[in-house]
Amino acid sequence: MENQLGFILKVLILSIGLSFTIKYLCPFLSIPATSSNALIIVLLPIILLGASLIWRWRGQEKLTKNT
Repeated sequence: MENQLGFILKVLILSIGLSFTIKYLCPFLSIPATSSNALIIVLLPIILLGASLIWRWRGQEKLTKNT
């Protein structure tokens, strides 16, 4: 129970920090509104998630071959 509460608190604190950063600090960034920037913002999380899943899958594949 204590471990789950700690995890929920960590997620809550990170979420509050991210919200604060987006609301108060990001308006100071001057990112031009171009189609290439929009594509980068939309596709970058998908590419990073796909790369991490492939990396994890390849690591899992190596573990099953060694046993």
